[in-house]
This record gives sequence, structure tokens and C-alpha cells, in this order.
Amino acid sequence: MRCWKAMAAVLLCLLLLSQTHCASLRQGEPLLTRARRMTPFWRAISLRPIGASCRENSECVTMLCRKNQCFLRTASE
Repeated sequence: MRCWKAMAAVLLCLLLLSQTHCASLRQGEPLLTRARRMTPFWRAISLRPIGASCRENSECVTMLCRKNQCFLRTASE
């Protein structure tokens, strides 16, 4: 009975491995990329803290990106 269970487990593993091999992406095809859109929930979670690096104001919790860092205040204050 153990032999049959072991044989069934090996066959199942081989079947799963062959499926993953067949499902792999081909290297020659160009990949289509889609513009990333975040929901308000993920946008709020992904905001960066003060002092973190940033590229634009919308990336920071304070909505102030100065010299590629999230700032607490504007320079005029």
C-alpha cells in the first residue's frame, strides 16, 4: 500500500513539474506593459514618510517633495 502512495505522489509531482515547465514564458515575445493604477487604499498605504526619497509630491505623506526628499514644511515657512 505504501508503494502505491509513494508512486502516486511521485507521479503527481512530475505532473505538476511538467505543467510549470509548459507554462513558462518564451523569451522571444515582447511583453506588454500596462500602466500601473493604484486604488486610494493602496495609495494611502504606500505614501512615504518624512525624509524618504521621492520624485514627486504625490509620493509623500506630507505631499511635499523637495530636493528628492519628503519634507515636513515648505522652504517659505
